[in-house]
Amino acid sequence: MQSRFKAFIIRIKEHPLAKLGPGLVTGVADDDPSGIVTYSQAGAQFGFNMLWTIPLTFPLMVGIQMVCARLGRVTGKGLAANIKTHFPPVILWLVVGLLVIANTLNIAADVAAMGEVAELVLGFNRHIMAAAFAFLTIFLQVFIPYHRYVMYLKWLTLSLISYALILFIVHIDWSEALRKTIFPEFEWNAGAAAMIVGIFGTTISPYLFFWQASQEVEDMNRSGGEPLVSDTSTAESELKRISWDTWSGMLYSNVSAYFIVLATGATLFAAGVHDIQTAAQAAMALRPLAGDFAFELFAIGMLGVGLIGIPVLAGSASYALSELMGWSWGLEKTWREAPGFYLTIFLCVGAAIFLQYLSISPMKALVWSAITNGIIAVPLMLVIMILSANKKVMGVLSLPWHISFLGWLATLAMLLAVTLMFLQF
Repeated sequence: MQSRFKAFIIRIKEHPLAKLGPGLVTGVADDDPSGIVTYSQAGAQFGFNMLWTIPLTFPLMVGIQMVCARLGRVTGKGLAANIKTHFPPVILWLVVGLLVIANTLNIAADVAAMGEVAELVLGFNRHIMAAAFAFLTIFLQVFIPYHRYVMYLKWLTLSLISYALILFIVHIDWSEALRKTIFPEFEWNAGAAAMIVGIFGTTISPYLFFWQASQEVEDMNRSGGEPLVSDTSTAESELKRISWDTWSGMLYSNVSAYFIVLATGATLFAAGVHDIQTAAQAAMALRPLAGDFAFELFAIGMLGVGLIGIPVLAGSASYALSELMGWSWGLEKTWREAPGFYLTIFLCVGAAIFLQYLSISPMKALVWSAITNGIIAVPLMLVIMILSANKKVMGVLSLPWHISFLGWLATLAMLLAVTLMFLQF
């Protein structure tokens, strides 16, 4: 029995999923519960006419995330540490402060959504379930070593498959979906502009920048490697790994987002359900239209990605604040070795739980999170692109032209999206 168990563990470690790195977890974390609500609302409100935004954001998301991953692996430092070295302190203080606020609000929206969906499925009080999920993520981050914890996160990414399975249950007019993806039909108005901004904002998010860069550093430290800027012997293989990991992780994320818009467009929009404010509303609206199995798949996906999204949101805030303050950090470290790092995680999640017990509307939390992210997204992306072009930072490992192009294009796209957002407000 023991030998069989060992053989099973070995097979898991050798599975291709185990070999994927930070890009996979980062991509799936982008489809957190608040993101699922946004995509569901896009499908419910506009049908197939917002599908075009998903393939459009894919290369942009890949570009900026690949720049962040390279910065982490080449320099051996997270984004905050690189900004701290090369920019005035006020910039870092402003960015990190707003990031912590935005992430806390986003966690509040996510745990509220998970609590509502769990109440529908299991029948327990939503606030109790929300707190239970939040404290579970804290326990895993604090007490499980990184090399084990990250494997749990990778296997949880399979929860997104539930949204692909929904497509086998509902009827999809594939020719219509493809046509609307290429030639959308919608009236350009405030509602359409707000939805486009919402999709861009939930797809290209500042917390993902910090997370993926720091995760590359975590992996480097665990394997005993050196920053590529000082040891280029493994640069070719490492940069190829980063490229494959990021492209595949973001593709998985965006295909799943496409499926969510597709499924809700084919069901909710077609049935005249055009206003989705919470994840629970989306799940409940699906039940009479697509059946209990579709409802359960939607709920499973929501809870699975929530268990990824919350630790990524809390972890990215803690990475950034720890580097700002000069604290010891890392999920491989124990509580005693990195008290400030873990305390930040606890406070972010604890504050989010407190907000949802105050009955703060998840949608209001999302709105304020979007505004805060909007304030920091464009200047942060500008800083990231300037760092990546600096030879003092990257050494001889400068960005290939196509990655640099995608990074700058993503920055321009976010500038337009954020401008639209503030015009709406």
